[in-house]
Amino acid sequence: MAKTHREEVVLVFDCGATNLKAVAVDPQGRIIANASRSNSPKPQRDGKPGWLIWDLEEIMRKLCEGAREVSTKVDPKNIKAVTVATWGADGAPIRRDGTLTYPPISWQCPRTEETIKRIGKKMSAWEIFQVTGYQIIPFNTLLRLIWLRENAPKALAEAHNWLMMPGLIAHRLTGQFHIDPTSASTMMAMDLMKRDWSSSMLELAGLDTSFFPEWCEPGKTVGYITEDAEKQSSIPAGVPVVAGGHDTQFALFGSGAKMGEAILSSGTWEILGVRAKTFNPSLTAFKDGVIFEADVQPGLWNPQLLMMGSGVLEWVLDKVFPRTRKGKYDTMTREAKSVQAGSEGVIFIPSFVRESGPTKKYGTMGTLLGLTLRTSRGQILRAAIEGLSFQLRQALQILNKTTALKIKGIRIVGGGSKNPLWNQIRADVTGLPVITTEQKEYTTVGAALSSFIGIGRYRSPEEASRHVLSQQRVFRPGHNQIIYQNIFRRYMKALKSLEDFYQQ
Repeated sequence: MAKTHREEVVLVFDCGATNLKAVAVDPQGRIIANASRSNSPKPQRDGKPGWLIWDLEEIMRKLCEGAREVSTKVDPKNIKAVTVATWGADGAPIRRDGTLTYPPISWQCPRTEETIKRIGKKMSAWEIFQVTGYQIIPFNTLLRLIWLRENAPKALAEAHNWLMMPGLIAHRLTGQFHIDPTSASTMMAMDLMKRDWSSSMLELAGLDTSFFPEWCEPGKTVGYITEDAEKQSSIPAGVPVVAGGHDTQFALFGSGAKMGEAILSSGTWEILGVRAKTFNPSLTAFKDGVIFEADVQPGLWNPQLLMMGSGVLEWVLDKVFPRTRKGKYDTMTREAKSVQAGSEGVIFIPSFVRESGPTKKYGTMGTLLGLTLRTSRGQILRAAIEGLSFQLRQALQILNKTTALKIKGIRIVGGGSKNPLWNQIRADVTGLPVITTEQKEYTTVGAALSSFIGIGRYRSPEEASRHVLSQQRVFRPGHNQIIYQNIFRRYMKALKSLEDFYQQ
């Protein structure tokens, strides 16, 4: 097949929990070609029921398939760099020869729930937050390192290094070991102020800094595509592989958000964050469920709230909508749109992971209130969308208080930005303009721009951002804003009323 694009590009492996994408991006942030494959964790064959892992071999096979597909549309000679962005928290111990001593444990795996109960006896959650900027959440990487120490010590003893998911994929491409600060900041193991490891946190797992490879900042060259990787992926040997990292940070960077704009990265999970010049892990921020991560750029931090997003809508889809029907999302949206604001009194609290999000301090779990025999599935769906939007409003209030910023707008990126009904409800509930763009894949764009800076195409993040153009669509608060003001007050009262119930 003839090549259709001859300008230089960066190839981004944008890896999510449900999709693995190989994407060619040009210096203006335009997606030239892409290929996607499904992704999901697997049951661990020798594990207990419910234990979930990632099959790294399958992930690499699908990424290489995607790269080969992209190479039919983009001349491989024009691929100037490769980079990797993935979900956070997951990684694995690895030998010098590149074989794993234990498979990557998925963030969805429940095995660390007992570990949480014991870690507080060694160091309080508040002390941990002050050092790492992280709340104690079941999927925190450090909890899995402690679990491995207690249940599979041989896996740690035989390992040369621990690599996070971007590092595992980059190693398969280059044979080099590295770890980046954005991924490591999701581990609950860093001294976030110093942008380095915390020896006190690593000691909880019986580890020290020698267990990890050298730091490699985003945009720096990790290594080069090997001949073996070329055979698998069609990416020419010798192409530099540039350090990527955690997808959320690259979405924040790639969005081009202005000062005073919050960025909502909306997918299975939603992360509402800002790029801040200070690291302020206050007691108020701790109690409100804020987490801090390392920004793509040294000297910046990303205060944020992690909360459930479209994973809640997927749950509704699974439970009340036929799973095999074509156009299921169109059907869901159409039925939700036909329901009036307020969902006829149905209130949906989307706290499916009670340890995260702005409802954390109430200990509330997922809750559906106000059902009657006349309640329709469209009302349940709209109530879920409204509940996610109320959660967003709570998170905005917390970030305003934590960062002393006055947030004037919300820029939505990721898959959850594609639903106009949801975006309008977000604007009505928060009372703020909601901004989307024709470019939805800002993780990919952010990772590509970082790579273009790394290989010298751009001299700075500011220069790179100036070259990215994308038409905006703004959803402004409408006539339902007053209705949602009243319902939000009821929503908050419900949270407080349910606090005692769930604590018991």
